[in-house]
Amino acid sequence: MDNLSLNSALEHFVADLKKKNRSTSTILAYRKDVDQLIKFVGQQNLSLPQEVNPEHIEAFKNYLGQEKYTPKSISRKINSLKTFYRFLVDLGLIKDNPAANIAHPKYEVKPPRILSKMEYRSLRDVSREDIRIFAIIELLLQTGIRISELANLRLEDVDNDKITIRPFESHCQREVPLNKSAQSALAEYLKIRPKTKNQTVFITKSGKPFLIRNIRTAINRLFKVADIKNAKVNDLRHTFIAHQLSAGVPLTLVSRLVGHKRITTTEKYLEFIKKTNSAPETIKEL
Repeated sequence: MDNLSLNSALEHFVADLKKKNRSTSTILAYRKDVDQLIKFVGQQNLSLPQEVNPEHIEAFKNYLGQEKYTPKSISRKINSLKTFYRFLVDLGLIKDNPAANIAHPKYEVKPPRILSKMEYRSLRDVSREDIRIFAIIELLLQTGIRISELANLRLEDVDNDKITIRPFESHCQREVPLNKSAQSALAEYLKIRPKTKNQTVFITKSGKPFLIRNIRTAINRLFKVADIKNAKVNDLRHTFIAHQLSAGVPLTLVSRLVGHKRITTTEKYLEFIKKTNSAPETIKEL
């Protein structure tokens, strides 16, 4: 293992990420970022992990800046390198992590796009004629689940008043309650859902799974119809989180329902909301 090349080390790293059930998009990003460093140091005839030192990483960081990468993109790439080299340290391939003390460039974090009551009601209104899309929007808005989790829902995951989100990629299993609006919209969709052996909840007319990219396209079109500016599908999740916290729903409960790994992720929403004095025990219906 002492003479393992950077390219071979990257393959071991990717295999480890797959073993840990990291998402496909995350693995692709890690691979691309590390491969970019490998090509950069390769121009200096460096091909072994132990040959790369902090100065090389710092030079790579400066190169990215010269190539007009945004501070946010550079920060992500540095994170990838820190994780990659930490893996190699744990593997015993190198003694020290050359990326450990590399500073992240500062950048402004944009606040989450939170739909107003008028906006999400308008989105509902323009989607009512399509029972399937209306059910999808209601689930995303009333539960805060991820679009990938919605696309992977199976019929056996649906109960009268809750859905079960199965372990997916690096996310744990959890149960999410359905309020009356979500229950009603889902029930109406299931009445007209095509009969098929496919157990995926949301399917096409031909019985195939309704793909994430097609769900995004459909909802993005409705954002335009409703004249909702600068909105994306994930903003329905932001909206759920923000409105629940604003209504006084406990932070720990909201964090658990939306599947945040760290409560600090949920806490970040607090600075963008006005909190009420009440503290309801149940999730607010939007």
